[in-house]
Amino acid sequence: MQIKIAALFFVVLVALAYQAIQPPPPRTCGSPNGPPITASRIKLRDGRHLAYKEHGVPRQLAKNKIVYLHGFGSCRHDAVIATSLPNGVLEELGVCVVSFDRPGYGESDPDPNRTMKSLALDVEELADKLELGDKFYVVGFSMGGQAVWGCLKFIPHRLAGATLLTPVVNYWWHNLPSNITTKSYYEQPTRDQWALRVAHYFPSLTFWWFTQKFFPSSSAVNRNPKVFSDQDLSILSKIKTRQHQSHVQQQGEAESICRDAIVGFGRWDFDPLDIDNPFPDNTGHVHLWQGDDDKLIPVQLQRYIAQNIPWIQYHEIPGSGHLFPHLHEISANIIKTQLQQ
Repeated sequence: MQIKIAALFFVVLVALAYQAIQPPPPRTCGSPNGPPITASRIKLRDGRHLAYKEHGVPRQLAKNKIVYLHGFGSCRHDAVIATSLPNGVLEELGVCVVSFDRPGYGESDPDPNRTMKSLALDVEELADKLELGDKFYVVGFSMGGQAVWGCLKFIPHRLAGATLLTPVVNYWWHNLPSNITTKSYYEQPTRDQWALRVAHYFPSLTFWWFTQKFFPSSSAVNRNPKVFSDQDLSILSKIKTRQHQSHVQQQGEAESICRDAIVGFGRWDFDPLDIDNPFPDNTGHVHLWQGDDDKLIPVQLQRYIAQNIPWIQYHEIPGSGHLFPHLHEISANIIKTQLQQ
């Protein structure tokens, strides 16, 4: 009898523990009790919606179209290459920037099956629905860089060019040498080492880890000032409080920041260093920009990537941290460099 009671008690504990780590269902925009729909949206072939925003020249009149992919914990309003430019630059260059909420962020429907490939195909379908033409540019900042790698892998035929702004590096890409990844990995704060381990090895625990209060969680989630350079802190002090901050994760953490971590640091089905040159005829260019004082994305990893992908044009910015695209003169240089063929 005692064995049965103990077994029952164990089963109950396991059931309660399992329930505790399960994320709640997302509060999808437009659903009962969900946030309202306020953005322009397109409907994808699988029934999901993507919310988008246009900047600069109207897309019907633009000579150059750019799809912008925002970073971790951001949304379509954070199109830094458009919002941080000096006035008139987009108009001078004839550019329309289309930024969109990546799935689960802002007002874009969650995609619990999101992969590197599915996100690249979302970009392609967004471009088609908005009639951006046969070819367009993609620019991704930080975690948005994972989507740019996906575009270079899965839809290179649709790209006029691509820019990676201090893109997130996955420590488990098989082509990265272990001596470099190990050193960089352990130079991170301990909390971030654990956050990446959980996202990579135990993805089903990511929501629990990011939301629990027992242990320090990800620095990016908690905006720990220790992972920002002096330049970053100066930039942050000048950036106005984002009125749309509550909008970013309004559908829930599970399908926004947690899904980002799972996809970004999980097991990829390709390694960027294995991608074929997307522009063998030299009709387009791929640029990678990195600050040498970035405390979130180790510069030594980006250097290795750039040195071993011959078709990457690498730009290292001395004294800059992670947030350099917010600087007007650098942001203008980034977009002008991409458009120069």
